[in-house]
Amino acid sequence: MIPRLHIRAHTPQGPLAEALGRPMSAAEGLTDHTIVAHWPGLDYGRELTGPEWAEAAHRLARAAGIEVPGDERGCRWIAVQAQSGRLDLIANLIRLDGTWNTPPANALRRLSDEARRVERDLCLTPVQATRQPLAGARHVPTASAQLATILSQLADEQAGPLASVRDLVEHTAHQIAQQPSTAHAPMLRRLESVVRRLRLAQQDLDTTAAQLRAAALPRVAAAPPTAKRSAHRSP
Repeated sequence: MIPRLHIRAHTPQGPLAEALGRPMSAAEGLTDHTIVAHWPGLDYGRELTGPEWAEAAHRLARAAGIEVPGDERGCRWIAVQAQSGRLDLIANLIRLDGTWNTPPANALRRLSDEARRVERDLCLTPVQATRQPLAGARHVPTASAQLATILSQLADEQAGPLASVRDLVEHTAHQIAQQPSTAHAPMLRRLESVVRRLRLAQQDLDTTAAQLRAAALPRVAAAPPTAKRSAHRSP
């Protein structure tokens, strides 16, 4: 088992499509042969199969900090086992109480350690024994590319969180401006300042994301200059 952390996404369609290995329709339903484990509150009444996959899913979810035993207000998550030898955990990092669930800084190390224990406890073949040549390996985004994606999501004018906050502040300022009292003028100036700072923050994040994407591009070595041929003329 080789654990890998997926970058955050606003919708589950992208991670699900990658987990299934094919495009997924928004109206498509998943069968009990595909979802082998899930958050306890996500009970549709179906009988799940694959108890060993389910055990591995719950253990990896706990190692990643997604599932905390006894926490009824935690994250909603599912585990998908649609491709041979592959298990995907997809979680909503916003807890039921509305707070963010921040994965531990050493999440990948914890997942790797737990994957080794799962292999040992379930008598699985270590992945090193069946590893394929790297020639056909898929491209794995670099850390810079992943960070650029996160910053782009933050700076997104359509669905980014900063855009939503800015809209709320602007709406609040508009509502205050409708009040007849003149005592609200200092509040309006402060809110206008907040809107400006949010817009500048979005621009800075977008610029940083562009720089990170440029840094993630493979560098191509410059070709050596071609030697000039000198024509030789006999006397």
